[in-house]
Amino acid sequence: MVEKAQFGSHLLHPKHWPLWLGVGFMRLTQLLPLRWQMKMGAGLGRLVLKFAAKRKHTAERNLQLCFPDMPQQERDNLLKQNFEETGKAIFDTINAWWWSNDKIQRHMTMKGDQHVTDTLDSGHGVILFAVHCLPLEMGARMFGQFQPGIGVYRPHDNPVMEYLQVNGRLRSNKGLVPKRDLRNMVRSLRNPDVIWYTADQDFGRSSAVFIPLYAVPDAATITGATTLAKLGRAKVLPFFVERNSNDDGYHMEIMPPLDNFPGEDELADAIRGNKIIETIIDKNRPQYMWLHRRFKTRPTKETPSLYE
Repeated sequence: MVEKAQFGSHLLHPKHWPLWLGVGFMRLTQLLPLRWQMKMGAGLGRLVLKFAAKRKHTAERNLQLCFPDMPQQERDNLLKQNFEETGKAIFDTINAWWWSNDKIQRHMTMKGDQHVTDTLDSGHGVILFAVHCLPLEMGARMFGQFQPGIGVYRPHDNPVMEYLQVNGRLRSNKGLVPKRDLRNMVRSLRNPDVIWYTADQDFGRSSAVFIPLYAVPDAATITGATTLAKLGRAKVLPFFVERNSNDDGYHMEIMPPLDNFPGEDELADAIRGNKIIETIIDKNRPQYMWLHRRFKTRPTKETPSLYE
């Protein structure tokens, strides 16, 4: 488990200076009023929509696949909103990593925190069943204001970015566990403690079952939530965070523990998990990460790609 960001002289190598310069600029932007940040972010998102054809195609195709019956004009509006929200998410991350706890608390509201407290008091660990909402970095920082937990993450290949993300994510939480480190996840849950878990991305064929997600009948889906809950003797609590519609702050909601989860059939659990993922996404579709190639992995290597 990673419990501290390690700074070393190698991070000051001249090849990293351009990145540090950008980091300095980003830190300055966290001093701006939140609504100014969001206007800048929306503008950046519109630029990306205009010039990043590959990203636009991915998001466009995801929306077509998931919502085939949605009118084209509505899908086009959702696509534009999503890119604006994606631009705003840059500032969500900046704020999550560098705002003070006091400033975080002034810009957040929370619902359902008692479900976490009650679950821990009963001796069970908590798996926060989350999706990749665009303000997810802020959600983790907000959650740590009342109950510091453990984040499951992918270590960054760039050492400066790895230092920054670890330092930022540990501002109000206990530690980080690499996503393949099942042993430390289970140990944390049996403590008992809280970990974040996401199952809404495509992790490849080897660990997947192919089950429905929205209108896609064979979305590659991992079944790790069942294994983790069984081994960790933990309860699964759906978790949602969004940026307020007027861009003046953030709201987080933790839902009650799932009944009869895990069950006897991990496939049935995964199908149920995808329905929960749909419910969470539907709370704020524009603020979901539609730029990810969610349906990249097909049931067989011969099955045609959905992105061509």
